[in-house]
Amino acid sequence: MKKKIVLACTECLSRNYHSDKHTQEAERLELKKFCKKCNKHTVHRETK
Repeated sequence: MKKKIVLACTECLSRNYHSDKHTQEAERLELKKFCKKCNKHTVHRETK
């Protein structure tokens, strides 16, 4: 079963991306994505 999550930039805290993840994964998802506000690639972390 999958759960919908929101990814937020770690630098400017803007919530830019939506994704799915399996409910069995306990740790927070971290991906390197492009942030439109920062205008560069930054780490995006799963928010609650």
